Amino acid sequence: MTTQVIVLNGGSSSGKSGIVRCLQAVLPDPWLALGTDTLVEAMPASMQASDGGIEFAPDGEVTVGPEFRTLEAAWIEGVAAMARAGARVIVDEVFLGGAGSQQRWQQALDGLRVLWVGVRCDGAVAAGREVARGDRTIGMAASQADMVHQGVTYDLEVDTAQAESMECARAVAVLVE
Repeated sequence: MTTQVIVLNGGSSSGKSGIVRCLQAVLPDPWLALGTDTLVEAMPASMQASDGGIEFAPDGEVTVGPEFRTLEAAWIEGVAAMARAGARVIVDEVFLGGAGSQQRWQQALDGLRVLWVGVRCDGAVAAGREVARGDRTIGMAASQADMVHQGVTYDLEVDTAQAESMECARAVAVLVE
């Protein structure tokens, strides 16, 4: 069975988006890139200012409520449906709930060939990238660097503090069938 979904999990500013762009360039078939940022951007602005939605605290902590979880569940099922319909999908994700987040994806993607990739980056390096980006709440990168990997199992782990995006993408591409 050919790989239908690649799930990249890593903290904010860990380098996932760069790897995704490189994967799209090196993989022979077209792959859709979808991520947690896609989901958040698709939500109404009011979801970022309510207890039921998603909140970004001044220290970088991210909390999500029941309305967010409902939309997230529908979105995950939608991504799975696209893969089942023949689209090859790269998911750029932040498993705020660690193993519990992966389990939600595993249930939705059941029956599909999935490549699970952990994108690691030293918290200090990610924090520096976060400042340079200028579009993230300061503190998210450091707080998420290790937390998102707790209890998560991978087929491959890459470290963007040690390797460039293209090198990481090539390591992932070797495992894509």
